[in-house]
Amino acid sequence: ILRLPATPNQLATRILSEADTHRMLNLEENSRNRALLTLLYASGIRVSELCQLCWRDFQATGDSGQITVLGKGSKTRSVQIPASVWNLLMDLRKDAKLDHPVFPSRKNGGFLRPLAVLRIVRKAAQRAGLDLNVSPHWLRHAHASHALDRGAPIHLVQATLGHTSVATTGRYLHARPQDSSSKYLGL
Repeated sequence: ILRLPATPNQLATRILSEADTHRMLNLEENSRNRALLTLLYASGIRVSELCQLCWRDFQATGDSGQITVLGKGSKTRSVQIPASVWNLLMDLRKDAKLDHPVFPSRKNGGFLRPLAVLRIVRKAAQRAGLDLNVSPHWLRHAHASHALDRGAPIHLVQATLGHTSVATTGRYLHARPQDSSSKYLGL
């Protein structure tokens, strides 16, 4: 039997603090890129899901809305979007048709590719003074971690992220390097 060496869980090193995350979002001056970054964080969607969004995937619900996302395994889920993020996105739409991409490529007007999103995220992280190889998935990690830290029920985070198992979502409960049960001991 060939046994591979165990690899350490690096999740905790890929979760941005709320302050770092908000600095990335707030320092982005380009409206399309700011909406893109904000949606990645607010919705927790994967970069592949973001890249294939069309305006038909958006439904207004009062002053906010929801997006319908085609996720892993061709599973569809709905993700609620806060009013502030909804407004950022609606400001981008202008006269775009329902089948137009939400985040069109500047080169050809087609769908943005994941590599282009990675570049946008890396530039935003650099602008925010983060000396890390931040990727779009880090904003998904931040969404899960920050939502759980603020008391979101784990099953709700699981549904939002499209995780099949609550055990997958539960990894974020264990990825808190700044927290320890030792804080609760009377020492």
